[in-house]
Amino acid sequence: MADSSSHSSSAAAAAVSIPAGEVPLKTMMVAKSSVSRSWVLFDRKGQSAVLDLDKYSILKRVPVHTRDLRIIDPLLSYPSAILGREKVIVLNLEHIKAIITTEEVLLRDPLDDNVIPIVEELQRRLPLAAKGGGLADREDNDRPQPATEETDSDQQTEFPFEFQALEVALEGICSSLDTQTRDLETAAYPALDELTAKISSRNLDRVRKLKSAMTRLTNRVQKVRDELENLLEEDDDMADLYLSRKLAAAASSSSSPESCKNAAVPDWFHDSPTLSSQLSRTISRRSSSRGEAHHHDVEELEMLLEAYFVQIESTMNKLTTLREYIDDTEDYINIQLDNHRNQLIQLELFLSSGTVCLTVYSMVAAIFGMNIPHPWRDHHGYLFKWVVILTSMICGSLFISIVSYARHRGLVG
Repeated sequence: MADSSSHSSSAAAAAVSIPAGEVPLKTMMVAKSSVSRSWVLFDRKGQSAVLDLDKYSILKRVPVHTRDLRIIDPLLSYPSAILGREKVIVLNLEHIKAIITTEEVLLRDPLDDNVIPIVEELQRRLPLAAKGGGLADREDNDRPQPATEETDSDQQTEFPFEFQALEVALEGICSSLDTQTRDLETAAYPALDELTAKISSRNLDRVRKLKSAMTRLTNRVQKVRDELENLLEEDDDMADLYLSRKLAAAASSSSSPESCKNAAVPDWFHDSPTLSSQLSRTISRRSSSRGEAHHHDVEELEMLLEAYFVQIESTMNKLTTLREYIDDTEDYINIQLDNHRNQLIQLELFLSSGTVCLTVYSMVAAIFGMNIPHPWRDHHGYLFKWVVILTSMICGSLFISIVSYARHRGLVG
């Protein structure tokens, strides 16, 4: 009974919130063997909790669609995506799969070695952001301003919670890809230089593996880069990521349409559905015109995304340079192999010419080796000496003629 009670108490401790200053890695490592759908939850204050949630539990907790959960399912292959929904941001970048709201962040698989740095960074940053430790905020608070202007300034300089979590995820992804690229460069350049110095099966196999790793890494970097580029090109998509702004706009517009309708619509307009619908559309346009400028004001998010787009573009340029170096090395290796092939062809030509000459010489020896009676057999020693000399001269002249013809035609160097 004591063992079962202690086990239940430890399991309950894993689901309660943990202070922001403590890293819940030990607790997560204890639950690693039993948690199959593990998530880590962060709130605005940076407090974290390890949860075991299935799909239906997430749908009850977070206003997200089922199709969006498929995007962050590790068992399914979906491209990189940063999707802004009505009340959530769905994030699928490499190993980071998260759901971000205005109040909390749900991060999947916190036990993964690639996700642990993101967990630690969220625990470090979110408490600082909750204290209002931004430099712009402190400077604005130090300036003497009227009460109304101070409120507006705080609203403008306050960095939304969803962007804080998004920034940590983007920084983790870009840093991870850049680190992998630098490690690949460290291993690839010496291997390519060694292959250039000595062509061997071992060096070729080593470069082949590095090229395959580079191709896979390039595809991963390209996916993240394309997602950031597509997001930067669409202001509406960036505006959808402003969850706090949409929440504030929804709260302000929930009470205004009814009051505007009661104040501006006469009783006789209700008898005419056409005029009533036109007036309703006019009121809706007027009520939404105040937030239209703010809806398209995405400069803050654009600057954030551009910073990491430049970083991922730099990583892409490193991989492009490495690919060009590999291509140049392959061209150099092919040139060397072609040169060796030409040398083998020349050697084959020389051997074939020598074989022809020796064949002629062997034919003469075969003729004299026959047991055929000749009238000059009594003088065979004297005549055979001149036959051997003349045959050698003829074969040597034939070999020189073949080589000279090959050089004249440019067949050999």
